Amino acid sequence: MARIACLHTADGNIAIFDDALSASGLVGMTLRHAVRADLLAAAEREGRLTPGLVAETAAALGALCAGADAVLLTCSTLGPAAAIAARDAPVPVLRVDAALAAAAVAEGGRVVVLCAVETTIAPTRHLFEEAARATGAVVDVRWVPGAWDAFKAGDIPRYLALIAAAGDAALRTGATRLALAQASMAGAAARVGGEPHPLTSPVAGLRAAAAAVRGA
Repeated sequence: MARIACLHTADGNIAIFDDALSASGLVGMTLRHAVRADLLAAAEREGRLTPGLVAETAAALGALCAGADAVLLTCSTLGPAAAIAARDAPVPVLRVDAALAAAAVAEGGRVVVLCAVETTIAPTRHLFEEAARATGAVVDVRWVPGAWDAFKAGDIPRYLALIAAAGDAALRTGATRLALAQASMAGAAARVGGEPHPLTSPVAGLRAAAAAVRGA
């Protein structure tokens, strides 16, 4: 049984990842969840991911390695900390949006990536553009105004509706692939009316974790 520890920055992501595991078809995997909303809140206050926050996040990821076969960082804003934690970790440490980026750019084309939190735009753009170098995909990272305010206010229906509307607009204007960068956005995928179906990070991240455990 593969034991996957997940570091979240929102309580709502626990159910999202539990549901993603059920939907993924993966067997022989259990999830353990830890929530550190303070890390994302600090990044929002600073307006960026500071070196201190990278170190604090990496330490939290390292602590989760005990009793786990792999560790998943589910917050795209804090994503760069996963590489730091992975250097000395006894088990694989991954960021869920890395698997999402690889899948989104695999066939080239014009990839639109939606973000709800402004602080995640820079790390997300870097991640997707790095992945796109191998395929020639053109990456367009977009912020969805008002979405995160709705999320923080607890208005999840409005949060998902704003994301879905932005996704529909991206597909109407020529996107060949749509990716929802943050795990909390996964519920909006079913509300996007165009094709192809949007890619989300929870299932992609869990599959990457399963592959990493097998490889280790």
